[in-house]
Amino acid sequence: MQATSTRIESIETILVDVPTIRPHRLSVATMNCQTLVLVRVVCADGIVGVGEGTTIGGLAYGEESPESIKVNIDTYFAPLLEGMDASRPGAAMAKLRALFQGNRFAKCAVETALFDAQAQRLNVPLSELFGSRVTDSVDVAWTLASGDTGRDIDEAEQMLDMKRHRVFKLKIGARAVADDVAHVVAIGKALGARGEVRVDVNQAWSESDTIWAAPRFADAGVSLIEQPVAAGNRAGLKRLTDLAHVPIMADEALHGPADAFALASSRAADVFAVKIAQSGGLTGAASVAAIALAANIDLYGGTMLEGAIGTIASAQLFSTFSELKWGTELFGPLLLTEEILTEPLRYENFALHLPQGPGLGVTLDWERIGRLRRDSKRGASVAMR
Repeated sequence: MQATSTRIESIETILVDVPTIRPHRLSVATMNCQTLVLVRVVCADGIVGVGEGTTIGGLAYGEESPESIKVNIDTYFAPLLEGMDASRPGAAMAKLRALFQGNRFAKCAVETALFDAQAQRLNVPLSELFGSRVTDSVDVAWTLASGDTGRDIDEAEQMLDMKRHRVFKLKIGARAVADDVAHVVAIGKALGARGEVRVDVNQAWSESDTIWAAPRFADAGVSLIEQPVAAGNRAGLKRLTDLAHVPIMADEALHGPADAFALASSRAADVFAVKIAQSGGLTGAASVAAIALAANIDLYGGTMLEGAIGTIASAQLFSTFSELKWGTELFGPLLLTEEILTEPLRYENFALHLPQGPGLGVTLDWERIGRLRRDSKRGASVAMR
């Protein structure tokens, strides 16, 4: 029977435009502003859960955009969920998934809000709903994506001096392969043993491009190559993994447990980038991680450059993984010029430290969000390449 006292009363979806501290250049787009998609679930018992379904580069990266996420939640998800029992997020999400196809990011935002509310109701951190955390902090890599070698070196030096990051992922793939390799080698040489260098190609290369670049990366000490070829080219990804020049990580090829099982079955990657949004939510991401660990594939905690809510939701889940060999890249809030929490997330000693409070453990600054939300005349504008 439905619990009237814990029914879902309303669901609100908010677009918040926040400029970035510098241009963030990927092979598919250049971001000067990030649009956070925030979901607010209000329950009859007074508890309010929040979630996030933020994307990278609008439709340049994937099939969902901030606008489509909002429209689909408002038009389809909210009417279905309103009146349902908020204390049973699993049942609510099962209904949602049975009736609506795709929309992984939108589903992630709603599921996060429901689990946040339920964890608050039980007065425990969200991590306790996923097996309990094994660590109170997760290592965080920083992405160098200005596109300028000198600027990237200076940025990395600053991060090392601040003891905020010592692992650096370089976004490449927009230039000629030889130019990208020269860029990476120069940064690796400048940092030396003080910093670890990884690369993310975002599917921009062919198999032959990667075969040419990989041994040069290995010689330069690059530790990881992320998704060098198209997501659909699983056979090519496996061939590159089998060459064993540098460990290969699957990212865009991982859209949930089914993809994880297919990639693990053929051992098409050495590492899985686990992302809650790409996996369709926290439960999907937990399944991806379980499949990887069962297949002896290493884990990396990925990001969609979410703001504070998506970032801390990811950290809550990642803290429950028995192994997280390659750390995380949960740096999204640090790329933004505006803080949306009353108390910022704590980044210290190369790690993100998890809060101890119930639910996500953070409090949103709704006054500031009100000034930044897109339907406010004072909101920031989106700027893309």
